[in-house]
Amino acid sequence: MNTTTGRTGRRPEEERDVQELARRLGLRTHPQIFFWSAGLIIAFLVVLLLAPGPIGAAFDAGRGWITTNLGWYFVMGVTTWLVFLIWVALSRYGTLRLGGDDARPAYSNVSWFTMLFAGGIGTILMFWGVAEPISHFTTPPVDGVEPYSAQAAQDAMSFALYHLSLHTWAIFTLPGLAFGYFIYRYDLPMRVSSVFYPFLKERIHGPIGRTIDIFAVLGTVFGVAVSLGLGTSQISAGLSALLGVPDSVGVRVAVITVLTLVATGSIAVGLDKGIRRLSNLNIGLAVGLMLFVLVAGETVFLLRQMIETTGLYLSSLPRLSFWNDSLASYTDGDGWGWQAGWTVFYWAWTVTWAPFMGIFLARISKGRTIRQFVGGVLVAPATFTVVWFVIFGWSAMAIDGIGGSGGPISAAVADSVPLAMFAFFENFPAATLVSGIAVVVVALFFATSADSAALVVDMLCTGDDRPSPIRQRVFWGLTIGALAASLIVLGGDAALDALEQVITVVGLPIFTMVFAMVFALVAGLRSEVPPRMVTVRGHLSEQPVDGTGTDGTAATRDVAGRPASSTD
Repeated sequence: MNTTTGRTGRRPEEERDVQELARRLGLRTHPQIFFWSAGLIIAFLVVLLLAPGPIGAAFDAGRGWITTNLGWYFVMGVTTWLVFLIWVALSRYGTLRLGGDDARPAYSNVSWFTMLFAGGIGTILMFWGVAEPISHFTTPPVDGVEPYSAQAAQDAMSFALYHLSLHTWAIFTLPGLAFGYFIYRYDLPMRVSSVFYPFLKERIHGPIGRTIDIFAVLGTVFGVAVSLGLGTSQISAGLSALLGVPDSVGVRVAVITVLTLVATGSIAVGLDKGIRRLSNLNIGLAVGLMLFVLVAGETVFLLRQMIETTGLYLSSLPRLSFWNDSLASYTDGDGWGWQAGWTVFYWAWTVTWAPFMGIFLARISKGRTIRQFVGGVLVAPATFTVVWFVIFGWSAMAIDGIGGSGGPISAAVADSVPLAMFAFFENFPAATLVSGIAVVVVALFFATSADSAALVVDMLCTGDDRPSPIRQRVFWGLTIGALAASLIVLGGDAALDALEQVITVVGLPIFTMVFAMVFALVAGLRSEVPPRMVTVRGHLSEQPVDGTGTDGTAATRDVAGRPASSTD
């Protein structure tokens, strides 16, 4: 019997059997990655439906252990990534392009921004834009601060921006930079394992690389499913407020089903036609909603807060970036309680989006320099987030009464977090119309997140960005929707808590994998041929050591010794 194995670690006859199965199903993908990923997700769904109690208890126990023992690891990690990204953008490597030296961007700055933002945290800003500042305003995270006081309002805004501005986008920017650099400068497959080429070399095509890619697919699917679950909760709450529809598990599952079908239609159309158009429409509506609140609300107060909150955020950022609430065991009965439910949950949840957002950002950013990429992906959305929270967060706290004892929005958040946005709009003209538009915006964010994720998961399995068979992309869209619905059923009326438990456990291995990308990037960048200063016609000029660069950019070679520009 022939037992010879190739670089994939499988016997030739096994390879042929799996490839033949993929061919019969009309798939164009890496069979092992696709079938293992799909099989594990389907197995989880079956077990979840058969034994929801034990599964829920296991995730609850896992989340408790992680937040108690490794919360510091999440806090330290994301701050480290942010510092690293700032360094690499400002360093001499900032002029390197994600692609060959002659590569140029395929999308305009406006389309680029709307796609990365709508595929990123648009749903989250709609969900938490009012709810998070009000939550911290009502229950201050810092000991000794009076609820509803001016200090509580300032702290609430600082924590909200810490969670959803620069640090969140650092979690997306790091893998995006790593993917863009290694995929387009090294001519490697569009998979997470390609990032680790400096360490694994050709083993990225073997069992180790496949295992990394399968974990990335699973993490991406779970992370997006949690976000869709949150978005669905808000849509259901909005329908309840507008139409009197009961906010129940059944309604949420129905919402997921309908919007998954809408997203699947966009998936079939593809990136350029489907996602780009949905993203542009979505951002336009969201910006319109934000401007309405600015004009119809306390305009002068909000404009003053634009300036003051920017300074407040930047001044509090160093302290919050390293804050571990280490004295909580002496001041609070549950020790890690607050930060476990907020900061650690945010970082664990967001990092499960890292493979999805990283591949997506790399796909739409080919041709941009490292400095352009980091500046655009890190700074532009973070700036928009500050503006969004100033307008929605400060407006909500002002309506509830700063220096008072709380109001209707605080009561709504205490009753149901997804209701916060709609309780907020009740204080504005044409409340019903505006709330209806908000439901549409959340639904569109849902669709763009779902279809973007399905296309990226498909890329992770195929290893390239060419359009795959429609049935293949549709499968991933339906799978993500089914998982989101199952998690809603698992959590029941306490769905938000269940989603937090699942994502914290799933996020730990993905977080560690993303942390390793820092070292892979350093190894790759150090392999670049550095420029040196030479005299040209009596003036100092930066030139590559071998004199072969273009546009003032150093000539580069990948770790295999090939000129990087040859990979474009």
